Parts: sequence; C-alpha cells; structure tokens
Amino acid sequence: MNLEFTPEEQAFREEVRAFIEENHPKHLEGMGNREDMSPEEMTAWHKILGKKGWSAPAWPVEYGGTGWTPTQRYIWSEENARVGTFMPLPFGVSMVGPVIYTFGNDEQKQRHLPGILSGDVWWCQGYSEPGAGSDLASLKTTAVRDGDHYVVNGQKTWTTLAQHADWGFFLVRTDTEAAKPQEGISFLLIDMKSPGVEVKPIKLLDGGHEVNETWLTDVRVPVENLVGEENKGWTYAKFLLAHERSGIAGVARSKRGVEKLRDIAASETLDGKPLIQDYDFARKMSQLEIDLAALEITELRTLANEQAGKGPGPESSILKIKGTEIQQRLTELTLEAVGTYGTPLYGNIANVPGDAGSNQYPVGPDHAQHAAATYFNMRKTSIYGGSNEIQRNIITKMILGL
Repeated sequence: MNLEFTPEEQAFREEVRAFIEENHPKHLEGMGNREDMSPEEMTAWHKILGKKGWSAPAWPVEYGGTGWTPTQRYIWSEENARVGTFMPLPFGVSMVGPVIYTFGNDEQKQRHLPGILSGDVWWCQGYSEPGAGSDLASLKTTAVRDGDHYVVNGQKTWTTLAQHADWGFFLVRTDTEAAKPQEGISFLLIDMKSPGVEVKPIKLLDGGHEVNETWLTDVRVPVENLVGEENKGWTYAKFLLAHERSGIAGVARSKRGVEKLRDIAASETLDGKPLIQDYDFARKMSQLEIDLAALEITELRTLANEQAGKGPGPESSILKIKGTEIQQRLTELTLEAVGTYGTPLYGNIANVPGDAGSNQYPVGPDHAQHAAATYFNMRKTSIYGGSNEIQRNIITKMILGL
C-alpha cells in the first residue's frame, strides 16, 4: 500500500482544511464531551456539512455520498480530528442510513435519507435490552402484526441520546416460534413521538444523562416502516454492526489524543523531571503509538476494500477491539499523567456551578478537568457495538474457521 500522498491529495487536504477553518463554529472546537453540549451544538457541524454535501462521505454517490477515495476519507477524518470537531452522530449517518439505502425500499429511501444527510432528523438505536446485550439474539421485545400495523411491546436499554431523537431503529421479535432465535427478528423504524414510547433517563456515575431506557407499550407502527423482509432483521443488524464497529476504531481522534498526551507529559513533572522523560511512562507511550500505527494501516486497508465494493467483514471486529483498547489505554495514561488533579472529585467540581463561598471551582490545570470523567466514560467502548469478547468469537469463526 502506497502511503505517500499525491499532489492531488495534498490539494484536497488544503481544501478540507480551508473549509473547516472558514465554516466550523469556533466555540465548538475541541468540545468532544456530549454533556457539555446542547442538542443544537451537537448537530451544528452536521447541518453545515449537510448543506455542503459532505455529511456522509462513505455513502454511495447516488444516495448523497461524496465519491471520495479511501485516502480522501482518511484525510477528512484527520483534519476533523486536528481541530476537534464534533462529527455527525453515528446513529443516522453510519448506522441506519446504510441499512436503508441497502435494504430499504424506494419510499423509505426518499422519506428518510434526506433528513439523515441534512442533520434535521435525529435517530437513536433500539438494540440492547436488560437481558439481551452481547447476546442480542435473545431479545424479547415483540411486534405483533395487526392489519396494517405492528403492535410493539418491550423494553430497550442504553438508548444513547434517545431523549432528543425523532426516530429510532429497533430490533423486534416477529416470530416467537422460529427454530433459531436469530430467525424471528425484524428491523423496524419507529417514530419516537408515537403514543406508547416512553424514554426514561439512566443517570451515570458522573451524574450525566447520555443513555436511557426506552419502554414501548402497545406502540402501533405502520407495516411500511419494516425494513426489508419480516424475520430477516438479524441480517440487517449484522450489516449495521459491521459499519458501526469500523467507525468505533477512531484512529484519527486517537492520534490527536496522543499528541495532547505528549504535551501533558511534557508539562507535568515526576521527581523534578518532565514526565515524558520517565522511562516507564515513555515506554507505555511508545507502545501505544506503535499499536496505533498498526491499527491505522488496518483501517486504511479496510477503507480500500470498501472502495473496491467489499463491505466491512471480520476486519471490522479487529478495528473495534484494537481501537477501543487503544482509546482506553490513552485515557488511562492521561489520568496517570495529570496525577492527583485527575481525581473524580476535581472533575465533578469543574462541572458544578457554585457561588463565591462554596469552593465549587475547577482545581488544577485545564487539561486535568475532564481526565477522570473521560476515563470512566471510555470504559464502555469495549462493550457497545458488540463486546470485545464477542468480537474475538467472530474473528475465530470467520477468519480462523473454528
């Protein structure tokens, strides 16, 4: 694989850099923490990209994609990571969008794809249940056909940002007698404003409200909202998860994170010397960078395969495992680097408005304020999108044939 950029690719980088410089809201640069952002701020960059026609670079051109090469898409992700833009939420662009344009009918494409591209319609994912997470095939939410509607009953959990969602895509059981549990699942699009849909917050340890439990009680969903064929939803779910796992790798963001960590380690001291000069810390930094470089090559190979018409396969599981492990190691090292200023107490104080006599104010350098919160939040990356243990099983089966 040729890793040298051509003059045309360098010109593309300059075009992208200039566009970001001119159009990305300056007050949102580096704001990667959803808890610090309003719904309007979370969708601001998406809507700007939608008007430009750049919100879904990986989509086919006929459905609104850019037609960029894998290298151009790689450059795009690098330039966004360099500034720290808040990219379009994955639920529409990276997850349900590809399912709709691949398996949906023309009416579904015309109805839903424009809103996903523009960022005007907010989507959420209804996969996991209290008893069906990594073992997703054991889900129990039912959809019973009643004339021109399905009547849906059940509970979903960890529905990220569902409190803001206009629509959700849900896996439901339409055949409770199927020989295999995977064979009785269907893929439904549900209007989140439908009667019987109730979203309840799940408060996290840091007090944040990023995830929810979603209750569906006698929700009537038009049959026209069924994607593809009834009882074939497991096929579409696997397709979606392969795309999701590829995106979870987050190579460009991790590269930017490593640069920031180096700056922190150069400013923090240990025994009177910059932390970056400590042998043990430097060793862990170097190993992290080596692993990230290897992951980057794997991601580029995956992008090249997609450009050649090959959808993401088992390599998406490799990207997911290594990408999330690197993200977690990165946040661990950042927490180690900031030392006592990274205790959870300080991180919480930084987010609590106080009065003059309350001592509710940030303590320590700016780079320490969210270190603990980010560390704890990133524990989930090895679980969502299919736990890393499940991904290893997939690799064993699909690559090793065991």
